[in-house]
Amino acid sequence: MPRYCLKLEYDGTPFAGWQRQADALSVQQVVEEAIEKMSGETVAIQAAGRTDSGVHALGQVVSFDLSREWDAFRIREALNFHTKPHPVAIVEAAAVPDSFEARFSAIGRHYEYRILSRRGRPALDDHRVWHCPMALDADAMHAAAQLILGKHDFTTFRASECQAKSPEKTLDRLDVSREGETIVVRASARSFLHSQVRSMVGSLKLVGEGKWTPREFRAALDARDRARCGPLAPPEGLYLVRADY
Repeated sequence: MPRYCLKLEYDGTPFAGWQRQADALSVQQVVEEAIEKMSGETVAIQAAGRTDSGVHALGQVVSFDLSREWDAFRIREALNFHTKPHPVAIVEAAAVPDSFEARFSAIGRHYEYRILSRRGRPALDDHRVWHCPMALDADAMHAAAQLILGKHDFTTFRASECQAKSPEKTLDRLDVSREGETIVVRASARSFLHSQVRSMVGSLKLVGEGKWTPREFRAALDARDRARCGPLAPPEGLYLVRADY
């Protein structure tokens, strides 16, 4: 059976997350129903990352099989028609080898978290940033972030419902920079634990406020205790930027 790959972008605001659910609309459901309308086939698609409710994507990758060959251009155009009016767009479509799997073939995943650090609330970026109406020290946040790079037990920054077999992950990048009124946190790893990025960002915010020192941020990691994590950052500031293959 021919296998295809899609690159998607979506606004996660109206969805209950990526994964299909019985009683709420998901991004997976929208895309699978669009494929069925195009091809007449019921398919189950695989994604590079299962984003939570309210989380956005700039470069989500999915793969699926169809019973016959389709032109990639036609797939992209047809799916963009059938996903309307939902905020889901197919940016690219391509035929891929049978060995390709969007989830298991990925060798890297990249996320971005956006914090609007100003008194006035957002209008254009409402539901697309975490609004923090106080001054945050991006340099202190970045310094703290560098202390947890590498392979560690990330139990502190792991959701209680996480189903990963091990809490050990290798964090390749965790950079914090200020871009005008926005503080951007960029995280890269082969894979992440459930809510790991949002947990790390919530704790970094405490450093930015001066409530934690960088050393205290590192101590929270070393404690391997979820109770030592700062408040979980809300989903609306998080974006799945891309996956590497």
